[in-house]
Amino acid sequence: MMAERFPIDKLQLIETPFYYYDTELLRETLDTIKAEIRNYPGYEVHYAVKANANPRILKIIREAGLGADCVSGGEIKAAIQAGFPAGSVVYAGVGKSDWEINLGLDLGIGCFNVESLPELEIISALAKGRGTTANVAFRINPNIGAHTHPNITTGYAENKFGIPMRDMESMILHAAELPNINFVGLHFHIGSQILDMDDFIALCNRINELQDQLELHHIAVGSINVGGGLGVDYHHPDQMPIADFRKYFRTFTKFLKLRPGQTLHFELGRSVVAQCGSLITRVLYVKQGDFKKFLIVDAGMSDLIRPALYQAYHKIENITSDKPVETYDVVGPICESSDTFGKAIDLPGSARGDLMAIRSAGAYGEIMASGYNCRSLPKGYFSDELEEYVD
Repeated sequence: MMAERFPIDKLQLIETPFYYYDTELLRETLDTIKAEIRNYPGYEVHYAVKANANPRILKIIREAGLGADCVSGGEIKAAIQAGFPAGSVVYAGVGKSDWEINLGLDLGIGCFNVESLPELEIISALAKGRGTTANVAFRINPNIGAHTHPNITTGYAENKFGIPMRDMESMILHAAELPNINFVGLHFHIGSQILDMDDFIALCNRINELQDQLELHHIAVGSINVGGGLGVDYHHPDQMPIADFRKYFRTFTKFLKLRPGQTLHFELGRSVVAQCGSLITRVLYVKQGDFKKFLIVDAGMSDLIRPALYQAYHKIENITSDKPVETYDVVGPICESSDTFGKAIDLPGSARGDLMAIRSAGAYGEIMASGYNCRSLPKGYFSDELEEYVD
């Protein structure tokens, strides 16, 4: 089973740590998304580039026909370099700088997701200076929580994201007075790694209320963007390698009351790429402590920060040992006590040189890597190109 999932003979020849991407699974995931939205005319999916901006990953996603959801000028550049049409790029983010806005204007991106009145004014002024018009959607903070980690909730009123609901109507009316602004829709995003569809149902209900409110004042909305947030199964990556996109899209179909002619936009990231990526690391030492045994590997929080930052769980596997099971704390070499990938993990008996796979690391893994402790950034390798890497 391990040999089928991981070509161990080839991976053994690559210097660790590195990210290994299963391109077949990525393409199967993209095919599933396309098959599901084919049932719903007017549904459009943008890939959230922040999840993973590896150029090869972006190229495969672009070839599948998805748009790009960007949160920085650098991500816009990465999307364009990967071949995404500028018109399929949406640009979100609470702190857009002038050069980033100008980049979007010069490229003619599809939409700016605006998060405040001052931002709207700056986009208007910069668009006027360039003699162009900016398409904008207003990101509304719906004051809805999500059943996820507090650090990745974004829809509460206390969060920094979005425009308060009370200001929605006045913002839209103000935008109509700005000749270089074209209001195209409303944008929402309530958080990440959401598995409870009730959270999305609550979002649908809130959007329905807001649309009813706007219609009372004869304000029409061309598009609704519900963001992303669909989670994956970190505990059982092989049982659920592809997220339940059918249930996800059907939730919005059932509970969101779209108006005639409205398009519905999604910004999926984690659910697209998480399961196709694993962080491959090698055992350096097995250390016996007073009360536990430590498995010290050559990957650290500089390569995958989620466990240290969010106390996130990733399934850890020894892909080269079939010895009887022992219990370890799996830790890295970084000079931080938080540099721990998992505690009290049952693994086959492990020894120096064994290869470990830290699963479901395709999202917020390589993209969040840093040079802390002056360490090199991990490289990414792909299942359909391994021959050229190891020849």
